[in-house]
Amino acid sequence: MARIAGVDLPREKRIDIALAYVYGIGRPMARKILEGLKNQIDPTTRVKNLTEDQVGLLNSLISKEYKVEGELRREETAHIKRYVEISSYRGYRHRRNLPARGQRTKTNARTRRGRRKTVGSASKAPATAAPKTAA
Repeated sequence: MARIAGVDLPREKRIDIALAYVYGIGRPMARKILEGLKNQIDPTTRVKNLTEDQVGLLNSLISKEYKVEGELRREETAHIKRYVEISSYRGYRHRRNLPARGQRTKTNARTRRGRRKTVGSASKAPATAAPKTAA
């Protein structure tokens, strides 16, 4: 099993697809990485067929030239924390767990806002009848 940037890649997938399992590497970047190593690694090669040298080559290239996994996550967290600290609009949206890039929230935005919470009178308790005073 190939381990790149601390991630075990799925053995049966092609290397150009499997590289996208690493946080910070998508399919276009995976293709770009493999184009740089065109003469050493064929993009159609399955992960299980990679040699130790090829895995080491990929590992060293990715660790030198790209921010991936923990380092990238820490950097993104630091950016969000900075927005919150300087009280920018984006920081305010992050703090309140709302979409930060201008999406509508009247409808949709369920991913950020969570399940619907019914507000108002969903079911009222029956009012007790006040005793009538004899006149």
